[in-house]
Amino acid sequence: MRMPFFSLFMSSPFDGLQEHSEKVKECAWAFQQAVECHVENKCKSFEELRQEVIRLEKEADMIKRRVRGHLPKGTMLPVDKFQLFMFLREQDAVLDAVEDVLDWISYRVEPGIPAELSKDFFLLVDSTIDPIEELSKMVAEARKYFESFSDKQREVVKEIIRNLRHQEHEADKIEHMLKQKIFNMEMDPVTVFHMIRLTEIIGSVADHAENAGDMMRAMIAK
Repeated sequence: MRMPFFSLFMSSPFDGLQEHSEKVKECAWAFQQAVECHVENKCKSFEELRQEVIRLEKEADMIKRRVRGHLPKGTMLPVDKFQLFMFLREQDAVLDAVEDVLDWISYRVEPGIPAELSKDFFLLVDSTIDPIEELSKMVAEARKYFESFSDKQREVVKEIIRNLRHQEHEADKIEHMLKQKIFNMEMDPVTVFHMIRLTEIIGSVADHAENAGDMMRAMIAK
């Protein structure tokens, strides 16, 4: 008989995983606003928004270390500890990628994106917001599953994972389309390189969200 997950701990690791996922979700608004600020070159708050993401990333790192530190060696888990840590690493990598996007933007003194590409960059960023927000929902529902081991609840989690995969696929299509546009525009090589790399890092946000979903799928597998 499988023991209820929470009965094994005074504090479940999923408490920390959910707290961490909320930090990742919290960064979505600042991330979206910061990129729009850069693309449109109409606001003065890009650096403030970047610092907000840096603050959230540091707070998330503290939660990550706490989760890892509160799993003593030999502790019995209904999931593989390696899978749990891999999930946490991929979820944390979402926030790292968001920070990398804003760091990369900050390296160029001249802000802004060519007007003909602005809508495409907005579309790409928007395509990564849903996966970010879906992570916290997935962790909350997985937590319920590990309390009950209900087949019905397991299907709820699996449906969220399927949504994550679909969202990542859509983000990939936008990323490829945007790269093609950039390479076929007449711009100086430095600008082309900067925008191609920016496109790739933004796309990696959705990649890591999907990877986290894959690790969760492994954890709930029977």
